[in-house]
Amino acid sequence: MATTKKAAAPRKQTSTTAKKAPAKKPAPTRPAATPKPVSKTAIAKKPAAKPSPVTKVEKPVKTKKPKLVRDSFTVPKAEYVVLDELKQRAARLTRPVKKSELLRAGIKALAAMSDTAFLSALDQVPAIKTGRPAA
Repeated sequence: MATTKKAAAPRKQTSTTAKKAPAKKPAPTRPAATPKPVSKTAIAKKPAAKPSPVTKVEKPVKTKKPKLVRDSFTVPKAEYVVLDELKQRAARLTRPVKKSELLRAGIKALAAMSDTAFLSALDQVPAIKTGRPAA
């Protein structure tokens, strides 16, 4: 038996073979890297902050503490006793103070004096030898 080949004829599509989808038109592409320019009027402004019903308390401005200087000096015993008497006097007046506070108050009082009153106060204080007293 001899087989004869027939010329290949185009096949008709049948329901069993997969149908190709018709070619779709390509969707218009947008460049992803370039955003649209936004006009200044298009930007939505945030509404002004409304004051809350609770009033905020402002913190007081911190002031720098003055730099302190430690010093020592010699005072005659009689004037040192006067410092103790002034400390007791302040305590009786319900205002206890330290020696340094008394000295600072004295400095302020001297600074507030007129020139003539200041010179007369200085004349009442005798000069003493500086340095540590001999034991």
